[in-house]
Amino acid sequence: MLSQVFTVLAVLLATFIYRSGRIAKHGIFTLPALPPSYYVNGDVQTHCTLLQEPGHTLDYCEDMTFWDHLDADGTIAARFVIAGCDPNRKAWNTVMGPLRNPEPRAYLWLLDTVDNSLQRIKLDGYPEGHDFHPLGMEVTPSQDGAPSVLYVVNHAREKTTIEHFIISPDAPIQALWQRTLSSPWFVSPNALAITNETSFYVSNDHLMTRRLPSPLAPALPMIESIAGLPLGWLAHVTVNPDGTITHELAALGVAFANGVAISPDGATLALSSTSLGQVHFYDRNTATNALKYRETVSLPFFNDNIAFDEDGTLIVTGHPHFPSLIAVAANKTGARAPSWAVSLTPVSNDTHFAKSAHAADRKYDLRAPLSVSEVVPASEGWEVETLFQSDGSVFGTSCTTLRDSRTDSLYMVGLYEEGLMVCRP
Repeated sequence: MLSQVFTVLAVLLATFIYRSGRIAKHGIFTLPALPPSYYVNGDVQTHCTLLQEPGHTLDYCEDMTFWDHLDADGTIAARFVIAGCDPNRKAWNTVMGPLRNPEPRAYLWLLDTVDNSLQRIKLDGYPEGHDFHPLGMEVTPSQDGAPSVLYVVNHAREKTTIEHFIISPDAPIQALWQRTLSSPWFVSPNALAITNETSFYVSNDHLMTRRLPSPLAPALPMIESIAGLPLGWLAHVTVNPDGTITHELAALGVAFANGVAISPDGATLALSSTSLGQVHFYDRNTATNALKYRETVSLPFFNDNIAFDEDGTLIVTGHPHFPSLIAVAANKTGARAPSWAVSLTPVSNDTHFAKSAHAADRKYDLRAPLSVSEVVPASEGWEVETLFQSDGSVFGTSCTTLRDSRTDSLYMVGLYEEGLMVCRP
């Protein structure tokens, strides 16, 4: 009997090492040798600006999204950033903990990409007594002045919901609340990718959450995260005219399913698997929203949120050292957590390798102080390049980066960072 137990444990350990050994070695047991700061297009001190707000309501932002205002021809006439910021995150975080106090509410902010001006968005009609703790969010473009639809994942005190708002270019700092979407399937919603005004994909990062009673939590969700158990999933949700929803499973068996993004042509969906430090790519049927798994790309960090730019390049942001992130979340004195953002650009169809091993062995990302190629082998289908690095002393806990292909500007927020950083060439 004892030998059978040891055999099972040996198999489990071997499976963990095979699936998670690389990311555990570099992201848990080793503090990466990152510089104070690195920006791909120039010196951080002269090219990057940290935008802050005196009242500290622009702190601890988890996600943000571009809000495009299109003219009658469908051309971008103006572009804004909407960010969700929760200065109370160290007291209320349903993913990492703790769950001490959900008061006060968090904030939405509007950033003008032309002059970096900031305005806080008011939640008009939002129910009194209903918590607001935004995580993933996305907004539809405004077509020739028409209102846009904004969906926001809300980690409220009783359960996680998805809030539905309308926001208009005529009143850009007023988000008119429409309804709260709730479902037994919303176990741990994290990130959103809109497919049209009444439907979206939503990731569920854990099956076992911090909301479980003690002693199940925090033990079980931590085991699910560290062991990389494939218990997360992606769903496609349709909002019906009467406010009910139709829920369809789109991808199962994803370890810590996190950020999700759809390519500009709609044919590819990318999904973060944070625990394994990987992004999964799926072929997407634009008519049915069905997904077919295509490939996986490994990353040098625990990837968080992701976003495609207009050129079809995927921007991935994450946490290079998990223990440091935990220390910052726990408010340990002097703690800081590093940042890392990369771009994944599809390799040209004209590029061919004699063998797959030739692609994996090549060195790449050689401009960065710590090259991605020192941590993970090259991908055969994607070219990976570092956009930003920091040991946390200049900018820490990076979780989302947007890139404006028109200007090559970067917009970055950190899970426990004060402010929003803008870098321009």
